[in-house]
Amino acid sequence: MNESTLTTDEKKKSQILLVDDEPGLRNAVKTFLEDEGFEITIAVDGEDGWEKAQKLFPDLIISDIMMPRCNGYALLEKIREDEKLSGTPVIFLTAKGMTLDRTQGYIAGVDDYISKPFDPDELAARVNNVIKRQDRLLKEAARFADTDVSKMAKQITEIKSMLTNNNSNNQDSDITIPSFTPREASVLQLVAEGLMNKEIARKLETSIRNVEKYVSRLFIKTCTSSRTELVRYALENNLVK
Repeated sequence: MNESTLTTDEKKKSQILLVDDEPGLRNAVKTFLEDEGFEITIAVDGEDGWEKAQKLFPDLIISDIMMPRCNGYALLEKIREDEKLSGTPVIFLTAKGMTLDRTQGYIAGVDDYISKPFDPDELAARVNNVIKRQDRLLKEAARFADTDVSKMAKQITEIKSMLTNNNSNNQDSDITIPSFTPREASVLQLVAEGLMNKEIARKLETSIRNVEKYVSRLFIKTCTSSRTELVRYALENNLVK
């Protein structure tokens, strides 16, 4: 294998930030995931994890919940409120059967859970699933960076017309509407206005890549998988003007 091939392989490795204050579990997870082909950086608690996340911009963060200085919930809140990190998927490590932890985490925006003690194969499967889903959503979000504005505007007009004709623009009381950060709400509004990623980036004075992350985050929160579905969801539930 030549040097250029090695460089390409290294670039393909997903960067995972592992945050846990238990040395034994931390080392076991690190060793196993490295054997699975991931690049692992460890943090000893939430505060350490927050500092390293801002430097690394990892593809995935795996975090324990109960930690000194800054617990998993506080770390997750900081990540979701940070412009550059808000789209980063997060998996919580939690004690088996802690339903309350799971519910609180999902409300806060966690992407998945792994119960301790965990099965190594399940750990690898869940990590791969979250990373692949994030890649798909980022590609879907990026696909609209150069889309014809008039085409998207026409689709939005058609959706609005259909909702009006069907009298379905009233929010269904049985639907639980997710909470959005102020920046996510701003991106959702601009998407619904027919702006493309590069235009949204210009208006919000951020990068196109960050906009892609916000859009992918909106896909996850609304359980949609395309920009058209996202706009429809927002209009049906009166989330945009």
